[in-house]
Parts: sequence; structure tokens; C-alpha cells
Amino acid sequence: MTAIDEAVNTAAEWIQDANALVITAGAGMGVDSGLPDFRGSEGLWEAYPPLAKLGLDFSVMANPRWFQHDPRLAWGFYGHRLELYREHKPHLGYRILHDWCASREHAVFTSNVDGHFAAAGFDPERICEVHGSIHHFQCTRPCCSAIWRADHYRPQIDPETLNESGVLPRCGACDALARPNILMFGDANWVSDRSHEQEQRHERWLHRMHRRQLVVIECGAGTAVPTVRMDGEWIAREHQARLIRINLRDTQVGDGELALPMGAKDALQAIDEAMMRFF
Repeated sequence: MTAIDEAVNTAAEWIQDANALVITAGAGMGVDSGLPDFRGSEGLWEAYPPLAKLGLDFSVMANPRWFQHDPRLAWGFYGHRLELYREHKPHLGYRILHDWCASREHAVFTSNVDGHFAAAGFDPERICEVHGSIHHFQCTRPCCSAIWRADHYRPQIDPETLNESGVLPRCGACDALARPNILMFGDANWVSDRSHEQEQRHERWLHRMHRRQLVVIECGAGTAVPTVRMDGEWIAREHQARLIRINLRDTQVGDGELALPMGAKDALQAIDEAMMRFF
């Protein structure tokens, strides 16, 4: 039996014994659904050739200043991402997690803005999207705190320039230009009300779980933006929870924690198969 096989079996045992689960997820969770990997320039430029011509990487492009200086390019980038996340379906790993959570107390904490946990059937009241959601918009004016769903927006993107060629989304409250309700780099104007409410609900739930047999299942959360890793590690420390870290690259763990150097979908499938064999 390999070290990975042993880790998979241990993870299956931990989850089987748990009566509460916290699912934490970063960008690596979405890769198996066919979503681009924006860690580094190559994935971004493969998905968006016009940005390669301009030499723009993700940290430069994912900045609110574009909505002031070049709103059609800004909405071309985010409008295309919105359609991408609408079109791609959550991979099998989401269903596996949903099945495990069906008979247990559970919560989801994610930095992903793709909305795939809700699309996979998770109760939105149990999801904390700490960096916001691309399926919600906000106003670009600092004095306006409106947040609304993006359901009626249908992007019209010029593939040669990545510009939005249609009508740009506007705020229904004040008619200013809209933007996604996402925390961007260098973002002083993100309206965090929706995410803050989710975080408060998440914290209240954790407080109620203090004496439960709690397991954190971390999927694809890297170290570049460590929000998700830090939350899972804090839960493991403060609630004496077990932590299962699923990550192809960043597999460092502390004492009493478990690392699986695998992609999210493959690891979740392997654990699920182990659970069916042994329990």
C-alpha cells in the first residue's frame, strides 16, 4: 500500500467518524470543472489571448481601476468569466461532498467567486464566499452600497479585443457603472456587506459546533492568497478539528493533519470509494 493509499484510507475514516464537516475551497477546486487556472500568466493568457498581447497578468487585470480607465475591457474580462462560470458545471467532487454533508452538520467557506457550491445543490445559507460572487453586482460609486444579482446580464464580448460590445451594466439605484461584487486587488471600494453577513453566519455556526467531532476538508487552497488555508488551520486549532488538505502543490501540514497531494476531484473520488469499501 502506498503512502497516498494510506492517507486516503485515513481521510475516509476521519470523515466517516465526523458529525460535522467544514468544506474549505480555493482556486484548485474549480480546475477540475474545466475552469482556467489563473495562477501565473500562462493560464490567463491561454484563456484570454488579447491580454497576452497587452502583457497583462491576473493581478494587474483583476483591479477595479479598469472600470474607470477602460470599462469595456474590464467588462469584457469579467463578463466572459461570468459566462464561463455559468456554462461549466461543478465536477463530480462537488456531488461527493454534498452527499457526505447530507447526513451531517456542515458549512462551506470558499474564496472562489464562481458560485459552483450553490450550483451543486449546497444550501446558500451554509456557504461563505469570502471574496464575493461574480453572480452579484455592485455600484462603482463609493457612496452607493447596492448589491444585486447578475441574472439578467448577457455579455457580448468581441473575441479579438476582449471588449464588451453591448450595453454595460449599470446600477439600478443611481445609474452609475456597475461592477462585479468581488474583492479585487487594490480594491478600496468593494461592498463587503453580503460576504460579511455570510462570515458572521459562518462564525455563529462554528460556535455551535464547538464540541462536535469536526473535520475540515480543504480543497485546492494555495498559499499565494492564503485566506482559505488560514481559516481551515484556525478551525483545526481552535476547535480541535481534523484537517484534510487536498492540494497538488502546497501540501505542508502540521501535527495531526493529513495531506493528499492530488487534484480535488481525484482525491474526493478516492476517499469516497474507500468509504464505500470499508464502511
